[in-house]
Amino acid sequence: MGKTILVTGGAGYIGSHTVLQCLLGGFSTVIVDNLDNSSEVAVDRVRELAGDSGKNLSFHKIDLRDKPALEKLFTSTKFEAVIHFAGLKAVGESVQKPLLYYNNNIVGTITLLEVMAAHGCKKIVFSSSATVYGWPKVVPCTEEFPLAAANPYGRTKLYIEEICRDIYRSDSEWKIILLRYFNPVGAHHSGYIGEDPHGIPNNLMPFVQQVAVGRRPALTVFGNDYNTKDGTGVRDYVHVDDLAHGHIAALNKLDAASIGCEVYNLGTGKGTSVLEMVAAFEKASRKKIPLVIAGRRPGDAEVVYASTDKAERELNWKAKYNIDDMCRDQWNWASKNPYGYAPHANGD
Repeated sequence: MGKTILVTGGAGYIGSHTVLQCLLGGFSTVIVDNLDNSSEVAVDRVRELAGDSGKNLSFHKIDLRDKPALEKLFTSTKFEAVIHFAGLKAVGESVQKPLLYYNNNIVGTITLLEVMAAHGCKKIVFSSSATVYGWPKVVPCTEEFPLAAANPYGRTKLYIEEICRDIYRSDSEWKIILLRYFNPVGAHHSGYIGEDPHGIPNNLMPFVQQVAVGRRPALTVFGNDYNTKDGTGVRDYVHVDDLAHGHIAALNKLDAASIGCEVYNLGTGKGTSVLEMVAAFEKASRKKIPLVIAGRRPGDAEVVYASTDKAERELNWKAKYNIDDMCRDQWNWASKNPYGYAPHANGD
């Protein structure tokens, strides 16, 4: 039996893809998730996709702020390490409901870290975000860039990073890897698991996908007057399976003697505009995506993409998939599951 890993938020989009790679990599995996923005159907599908290794997966519906429930889990299971995805992640909602975000994301993480420490589990991979770079003055973003979050969601990621750095300074037994990822898209090539946000999607690709399957009439493009090749914002889109492999690389790196508290960007190192991404999706789906051009969204940066040299050098990780691959896999998931994990067309 391999080592046992705890994955918080493991029923979510990136979490479910990473759990699958953990299982295929020989790890026993325990998911805790409060299902706030995810579905237990994803857990069942990961179990199926993992084949024989699916028996090494267990799921507990737990909110990280429920300390007694976490204590009980850590008392009954010895975890080698934790991959921490759990958190609310909608920028707009975080502006409207900052206390909800600070309570859920930061209090949840502190509770997790306290329980880990009490049970002698001091290895964690944290799901951070490129949002901690704020509005970068130049690109590509390297890990040494000054940090400045532009909204409460981004601040929760930044504060959790700082908490992790402080913990390591106070106790060098901790081994912590902070992964700042850029814009995750795509789905597992099977089309069996993918992104299924509740309500109106906040990110480009789930929205495009819902337009393509007829759930929404048009895609709103926020801003076409940026100083970019076609006037639309440029981002670093990275395939979710590449990200999942990046987490496995980080998990393996936690065993290195040199690791204290390290940070790595996970992206492709290439910038793609909104219109380029839409064109690639139209090509993959053979569907026309109607566009509505609107004003810029407050808080949106113009151009953000990653420098990935450090992850390549130290984690031996490099993104393999391009935007055509991402759109092909996204469409495969969308066309097979137009309403995500919901059993039938039940609207939103």
